[in-house]
Amino acid sequence: MTTTTTEASRHFAARLQFETDPSDVKAALDAGERFVLVDSRGLAAWQQGRIAGAVHLPTGEIAQRAPSIIPLDVPVVTYCWGPGCNGSTRAALAFSLLGYEVREMIGGFEYWAREGLPVEDDHGDVVRAADPLTAPVDAVSCAC
Repeated sequence: MTTTTTEASRHFAARLQFETDPSDVKAALDAGERFVLVDSRGLAAWQQGRIAGAVHLPTGEIAQRAPSIIPLDVPVVTYCWGPGCNGSTRAALAFSLLGYEVREMIGGFEYWAREGLPVEDDHGDVVRAADPLTAPVDAVSCAC
């Protein structure tokens, strides 16, 4: 395996340019940063639970509906179920093809919920304790 330091630097810089994670998205929301958080899952998944404040826009509807509901100059962050699903990658691709600045939230809804971050369903707020395997239980962030 031969990888130069320059190649590795470019690779990891590109990942950070186009990916984010649940704790960074939460911090950006708390800071009032301007972006739209898009849940790209289907209706049944959305109804089961979602990130509070997210917009529901299934991947297959992005090309047709996004331009009428999200201004092109507003950055987008996509998420789907979790690391075993590439739905947020497909959604991010659909937004990028339309000309949006877009990032994918790695870990998806699963890791957002497992970190104890705000979740809601069709009945209101859902309170979950942080999973000690995914987030520090006695700290604000993992400090990574």
